[in-house]
Amino acid sequence: MSDRIIQNAYYVADLDLAITRFHDLWDLGPFFIRRHIALENVLYRGEPAALDISAAYTQAGDIMIELVTQHNDAPSIFRDRFAAHESGFHHVALDFGDHDSQVESFNNRGFDSITSFKTSEGRGATYLDTFELLGHATEIYIVNDSLKQLYSDVRHASETWDGRELIRER
Repeated sequence: MSDRIIQNAYYVADLDLAITRFHDLWDLGPFFIRRHIALENVLYRGEPAALDISAAYTQAGDIMIELVTQHNDAPSIFRDRFAAHESGFHHVALDFGDHDSQVESFNNRGFDSITSFKTSEGRGATYLDTFELLGHATEIYIVNDSLKQLYSDVRHASETWDGRELIRER
C-alpha cells in the first residue's frame, strides 16, 4: 500500500476566487479546471447520492494542489466538513496503488468510506473519514491512464509556465 501523499486539497466556496487567491499568495499556476465533473456511481455512506462538483488543479513542487467546490447541497464528504460558504483544508490523496486493497486496509483499521464515485473517463476515488485522527479526509484513487495524464499535464504545465493563461479549462 502506498502512503505517499501526492495531493493536498482545499474545499473552496468560490473556485475562481480561490484560484486568484492561491496564485496571488503563492504564485501558483496555471490551474486546470474541470467544471461540473460528470460523476457516475456516486455513493455517500453506502447509499446512492447526487454530487455536483468542480475542481481546479495546479502543482506546488512535488505536491498537486486541488481546489474543489460542491454546487449542490447533497450529503457528501465535502458537506460533512464545510457548508457551501466555508473554505478550508479538506483532504490528502495518496499515491497511485490498488484502490480496492487500499480502501479495504483503511476500512479494516476503522476508517469508514464516506463518498465514492467514478468519472465519465473511468477514474474515480473513495474518500475515507480520517478527520478525527488527522483533521482531514484521505482520498484513494481509482487509477487509469486519464488520471496519470492529468497529473503529468499539471506538473509539466507548472514547470514550463510563462505566467500567462492562469486558467485552463478542461
